[in-house]
Amino acid sequence: MKAHELARELGISQKELVNFLQQRRLTRNPTAPLAPGAIEAARSAFKPASVAVKIEPNGERKAVLPPTLTVKDLAEKLGVSPVEVIKKLMTSNIMATINQVIDFATAEIVADEFGFTVEPVKSEDVVTVESAKGEGDVVTTSREELFSLANEDPSKLMTRPPIVTVLGHVDHGKTSILDSIRKTHVATGEAGGITQRIGAYKIETADGHPVVFIDTPGHEAFTAMRARGAQVTDLVVLVVAADDGVMPQTIEAIQHARAAKVPIVVAINKIDKDNANVDRVHQELAEQGIVTRHYGGEFECVHVSARTGQGIEDLLTTIVLSSDILELKANPNRNAIGTIVDAHLERGRGPVATVLVQAGTLRVSDDFVCGHIYGRVRALSDDRGRSVTEAEPATPVVVSGMSEVPQAGDIFQVVGSEKAARQIALTKLMERRTQEAAKDFAPRITLEELARRAKEGEVKELSLVVKADAQGTLEAVLAALQKIEDPVVAIKIVGQGVGAVSDSDLLLASVSSAIIVCFNLKSTAASQAAAERTKVEVRYYDVIYKLTEDVERAAKGMREPTYRQIREGRVEVITPIKIPRLGVIGGSRVVEGKVSRGGWVKLMRGKEMVFEGRISSLKHFKEDVREMPAGQECGIGLEGFEAFQPGDTMETYRLEREEI
Repeated sequence: MKAHELARELGISQKELVNFLQQRRLTRNPTAPLAPGAIEAARSAFKPASVAVKIEPNGERKAVLPPTLTVKDLAEKLGVSPVEVIKKLMTSNIMATINQVIDFATAEIVADEFGFTVEPVKSEDVVTVESAKGEGDVVTTSREELFSLANEDPSKLMTRPPIVTVLGHVDHGKTSILDSIRKTHVATGEAGGITQRIGAYKIETADGHPVVFIDTPGHEAFTAMRARGAQVTDLVVLVVAADDGVMPQTIEAIQHARAAKVPIVVAINKIDKDNANVDRVHQELAEQGIVTRHYGGEFECVHVSARTGQGIEDLLTTIVLSSDILELKANPNRNAIGTIVDAHLERGRGPVATVLVQAGTLRVSDDFVCGHIYGRVRALSDDRGRSVTEAEPATPVVVSGMSEVPQAGDIFQVVGSEKAARQIALTKLMERRTQEAAKDFAPRITLEELARRAKEGEVKELSLVVKADAQGTLEAVLAALQKIEDPVVAIKIVGQGVGAVSDSDLLLASVSSAIIVCFNLKSTAASQAAAERTKVEVRYYDVIYKLTEDVERAAKGMREPTYRQIREGRVEVITPIKIPRLGVIGGSRVVEGKVSRGGWVKLMRGKEMVFEGRISSLKHFKEDVREMPAGQECGIGLEGFEAFQPGDTMETYRLEREEI
């Protein structure tokens, strides 16, 4: 079988299939016949997730469905025509094509219509892995357990170094402080003296305590990189220049650190400059909620000069003492697991990645899986470029041996064999393809969605990013929001600022599942497109009580759409009429007002209401009409009701959505 034939069988493009086979070294010539092993691997990777239908002893039919699947796949699993599935979706006001991806909840509704009960597919990613060297055991574990740092044996945990992220405004001296610590000149190789790639470095204090630093870019264009750094850190060092004070990216750094829920140590740099004003920096930090110990607060603060080296040892001592309180531990005798901090393509070495080992010990020749990529560690080098044979917990190391460049933030996991790595990577590849197919249909996080989750007890916090046109206006909005109290849901301000919505605001809102509320600002086409890409809801207000009402109702779970009934008329049923292929309709006379097709009715029998629903059809003699006025006779069909009796009355009304 050739590549184009297999691609047609699997329903994918030939290019996608060839890329898959070449990445895994299963073929070199895409025009030559494929080996049986290559065909089997491709069929395993691109075959839709298996879905079984179980027949319970009581005759109940049960379908096991994945988190997402296409309409065509659902029809095949239920043994019905895709057209029937599409019809069922249309009755629920869901317009879908045969190849459109639907989620589990939607599939569950359709399956129920066909008499199936459903349950989510259980992970069968059970892999056999060898324990870390020194134990020699072979164990069987699930993929979830393999990629988890939870449930570690306390007796095997050992103290590990702290992982410290350096955040702050551009040109406030973050990399220069690290240079002073490492006695190197990292910044000299950067474009314009600005760090443009995350670096991870391991140093030892004068007392022999190891500390791992992650240096992140401070420029606004690299906010996403800074967010990655805050995700893997134990402690944040916030660098503020004594001659410059708190700047916009300083505030962003504070917001990212708070979103990551990690301790903050303040380092006020450039105290040796003539125009340094340390007291002003302390005051500006206090305005952002960072009250240092110098002002009687809880945040540690050290005054340093990266140029002269003043205060550097005090900073390291403060970091070590702050990390001792956290009691950081990890198990070095397990298969290594870590996080990709940075990755790029390097000439001569191919794809390389900076991996921050979080647990276990990473060694050369270890088989690993990273997202949908698997491989074997060919070489390891430390932060100074020296070759090493192993890396213990909380150690940054550059890994060679990947087939392609991974994404920053991916989990890097060592497994016992290449077979296990391939098995997990293929499963990850299928998950990735499914997620990409469903990405366009992913719902945005909206106030209504958060209100629903709050009502069902899924969330306890309503996170907001607040933007305004001026500082005074921003303070007024924040004060109004702080007055909102709810016993169940807390209002949490994860970000704030003056001016238009930026990419940094959207990033922060995305990682925090927050809503952006703007006061006295105008929406732009660029910001709308960016918000749509990141699936973040941005709301604009020019009346402050409208803003607070929306937020308050969302917090209380009341922000679901509400409707009011507008009375239209009254109808009397004269006699039921049976219509072929349509069922029974009510032959009626309009007594007051009017009756409209698509409107709503309450059918009364005496003083008892026997039905409330929608008008599905409206006829005058044999003609379909949109509405009938008072004094006219007509035939009225109702959705799901045919038991008309002479003398029944129908109160007709329309629903009008109440705007807030």
